[in-house]
Amino acid sequence: MTRQCVVVFAKVPRLGAVKTRLARDVGAVAAWRFYREASFSLLHELSADRRWSLRLDVTPDAGVAWRGWPRDVARRAQGPGDLGRRMRRALRAAGAGPVVLVGSDIPQLRRRHIVRAFAALARADVVFGPANDGGFWLVGVRRPALASGLFADVRWSTPHALADSLAGLPAACRVELVDVLVDVDSAADLRLLAPAARPAGAGSQRRG
Repeated sequence: MTRQCVVVFAKVPRLGAVKTRLARDVGAVAAWRFYREASFSLLHELSADRRWSLRLDVTPDAGVAWRGWPRDVARRAQGPGDLGRRMRRALRAAGAGPVVLVGSDIPQLRRRHIVRAFAALARADVVFGPANDGGFWLVGVRRPALASGLFADVRWSTPHALADSLAGLPAACRVELVDVLVDVDSAADLRLLAPAARPAGAGSQRRG
């Protein structure tokens, strides 16, 4: 049986370089803390499960060598291109079996959501996990070769990202949607999370 693969897309957690939209609401330090805690919590959560292999795809590419990453998680550079091109490349590099790719900054994400996505791929060619803002927190394909047709003419960082991604799929492609989760890009998004899902230090707005 071909092993399932989970790819986590992440940025090197450097102050001022991550969650810049959130930083406008809560300040650069709080946004950095949110991203660092959310991403490391997710890696810990997903690396503990042996039902899949886990790979961390990093941007910028030099960040693969950053010493702060968990040592037991395989790492790979995302490479050049827009988000769609980088995700296609990541999905195609995952081997022969089903693969899902997730963002690293979705505090609600748990192993059960990954399990549901792989279950959907037993029936569908492509699976998406919709986000509250019109984007998506997960994309997966039953076979990596299916990624070739993804992400044509997608308006990234807009409320149209998921709709555009779906519209670009071939008519014969079988698609399923799984859980809707919160993509945190603002203080308003943080307030949508249950207190238990909020990383420490990210719940208050900047003053002054």
